[in-house]
Amino acid sequence: MMKPQKSLLIKIIVLQCLLVVCAASQDFDFFYFVQQWPASYCDTRRSCCYPFTGKPDEDFSIHGLWPNYENGKWPQNCDPESSLDESEISDLISTMEKNWPSLACPSSDGVRFWSHEWMKHGTCSGLGERAYFQTALDFKNKSNLLQNLKNAGIHPRNGEHYSVESIKKAIEDGVGHTPFIECNVDSQGNHQVYQVYLCVDSSASNFIDCPVFPHGRRCGSKIEFPPFSSTDHDDF
Repeated sequence: MMKPQKSLLIKIIVLQCLLVVCAASQDFDFFYFVQQWPASYCDTRRSCCYPFTGKPDEDFSIHGLWPNYENGKWPQNCDPESSLDESEISDLISTMEKNWPSLACPSSDGVRFWSHEWMKHGTCSGLGERAYFQTALDFKNKSNLLQNLKNAGIHPRNGEHYSVESIKKAIEDGVGHTPFIECNVDSQGNHQVYQVYLCVDSSASNFIDCPVFPHGRRCGSKIEFPPFSSTDHDDF
């Protein structure tokens, strides 16, 4: 029979190992904070469906807050047992519906989208569930992309084409750090602003210079912000 002291020592060692594994699984270097232009999401082969709350504003919306490593990889699904608890974010729901809508089909209330973001990325963030979503909402307000573009004379809703460098500079002037702009291409061959990546420190406190940029789809010399009117379909 194993002596009590030896048994206790083994339990302590196992617990320490579990704690080390847990800490390692949530260790990362920085976050990507990703926002998308909703009409560009809709203007793809997969199309889109408006959420139950209706057509989103023609403004950037949150895609996610994603822990990343400086080598270009990222942790994911760090706690498969931690499913989304809607009661934790009940007071944020209306704000999330406006700023973090799901455009996936079929139409939804956003919960499935938020649950995916929490399970895949939030569980690796070192933040609690409510703090994770509140932090992303706060960074959207801090980045204020639409206003920063307008301050530079770039008006996304007017359908004009702009240079990618002018868009990057407008955001950099407002946020203080260079973004990565990801584009898609519509059926007419026009390059569209699809997503804007900004980097956040690992404590989720401040924007930082990106240690590495993602390998997203690059942009042409001239890009546009499509309005919803050009991407509407009967199934919305």
